[in-house]
Amino acid sequence: MKRADSSTPASMNRLAGLRLGCAASGERYHGRDDLLLVTLPPRSRVAGMFTRSSVVAAPVRWCRRHIAAGRARALLVNAGNANACTGRQGDEVAALCAAAVAQRLDCPPAEVLLASTGMIGEPLPSAPLLRGLKQAWARLGDSEGHWQDAARAIMTTDTVPKMVSQRLRLDGKEISINGIAKGSGMIAPDMATMLAFFFTDAAVPRATLEKMLRAAVEASFHRISIDGDNSTNDSVLLFATGEKGGLSAGALRQLAEALRALAVNLARRIVRDGEGAKKFVTIEIAGASSRASARRVALAIANSPLVKTALSGEDANWGRIAMAIGKSGERISLSRLGIAMGGVVLARNGAAVSLSPARKRRLERHMKEREIHIGANLGVGRGACEVWTCDLSHEYVSINGEYRS
Repeated sequence: MKRADSSTPASMNRLAGLRLGCAASGERYHGRDDLLLVTLPPRSRVAGMFTRSSVVAAPVRWCRRHIAAGRARALLVNAGNANACTGRQGDEVAALCAAAVAQRLDCPPAEVLLASTGMIGEPLPSAPLLRGLKQAWARLGDSEGHWQDAARAIMTTDTVPKMVSQRLRLDGKEISINGIAKGSGMIAPDMATMLAFFFTDAAVPRATLEKMLRAAVEASFHRISIDGDNSTNDSVLLFATGEKGGLSAGALRQLAEALRALAVNLARRIVRDGEGAKKFVTIEIAGASSRASARRVALAIANSPLVKTALSGEDANWGRIAMAIGKSGERISLSRLGIAMGGVVLARNGAAVSLSPARKRRLERHMKEREIHIGANLGVGRGACEVWTCDLSHEYVSINGEYRS
């Protein structure tokens, strides 16, 4: 079961000059849109962050090659085929699709950003995408329905569309930020098998846009894990159309904070929609030697199959949490180590705590809830970090065992 907030579409604001169109290319899926085209006004700027995997998809290589200029007129996304590990043919398809969009917009192909998600290692034919592009172009619009269609078109194993929107009053102007994302499996920091796209109608300098995006990703997508697997296609792009003009330094800081909050919202929605997930798990680490150390410990817990399967079975097995802390390799004080679940302290000073019947009942109730909290204090410093993950269920195995069929 999914929480209601993960499936409730946001009310999306319109962004002047931006249009979206979707189409059913039929390349992998049938009876649903799987291609998204977003067109942007000429002065639009873009910043991006991508997977740190050494195996990267053709669209990621295309974006890395061209994004340094910071200019963007369009975004083209296909779902169902990752165009990864497809050799020279994959790069040619990426270039061909960018050129086809650029021709319609009368702009350089380098100003067309690309993203793909889906099966790895299968050739991506260009013909379905080019046919779909014509349909998407004919459907371009800027209504809330267009945003909802866009969030659905980029889904793969996702069960719900993921979108966020906020309007701010900055320097006397109405500024909007919209975001959509997809992701449900192969999710781990740096970043995940996820795509996320943010759009604002403010004018933001290129260097500021990069700084805003990096801070937002660090606070959100770099703190989630579903299964610990890192993808070939991770892409997060931030577009600024400039239609509402520039902002003061103070207003830009407010815009950056709003972006960070929206990114956290989308990141948490991805975890809630994790493949086969029944539990949303918050892991809070304190007492680490540094924030970076706390993050590594938290992710060691989040990525442990033993911890995640225990959570699926509603077993408060704190020994597995201790194991995961130890395997992280980070500095801890075993004589000061504390572990709690749902606010119930299970280990203090590195040893088990005897629980009263009332606290045992409280712990049992917590383990049956959909939201689980794990806390640990490493006893060596003031470093702290929070990450989000989910349990690992039989359904996850079924979904991924049958993914190609």
